[in-house]
Amino acid sequence: MHLGNILKLLPRTFIRMFLIADKTAKLSIDSPTNLLANIQPALAIITEEESMINISMLQEVLQNFVSGTSNIQGAALVSPDGLALASVLPAEMDEDRTAAMSAAMLSLGERIGSELVRGTIDRIVVEGEKGFGIVVSCGPDAVLLVLANAAVKQGLLFLEIKRAVAQIAPLIS
Repeated sequence: MHLGNILKLLPRTFIRMFLIADKTAKLSIDSPTNLLANIQPALAIITEEESMINISMLQEVLQNFVSGTSNIQGAALVSPDGLALASVLPAEMDEDRTAAMSAAMLSLGERIGSELVRGTIDRIVVEGEKGFGIVVSCGPDAVLLVLANAAVKQGLLFLEIKRAVAQIAPLIS
């Protein structure tokens, strides 16, 4: 169905609610072109205001990050509440447990940094015999966990994480 035909079905009061143009202007339902000219800018604003987090884009960024960076075994994007938003984790890892621990680690690390008067925490690094787990903030709405094997060069890893955060942050803000 053509947009002009759909607009003809809308009540005038509904249409007036979304007009940016002069509210006193006479609406012509018979002229969809004129009506569209007034409504399209409003629809753009509505769409922009109601934008939601695109999970598939987040998943794609994580997948590209993990597959495109050597020695990285997995990554997860987590809400501050510990709920997984997107992840590319090894099969043996439980996504829910990993998400909860990642958010808790960053929260606790930030608290420790504050109590020890160390300033803002850039990252939390857990180093084990099989590699690293790095947790970084992606702004107020997300935490990024990155798993890397022991052979990774830390400087390169931290640079790649910084780049990944720069890609992710606009998608969740």
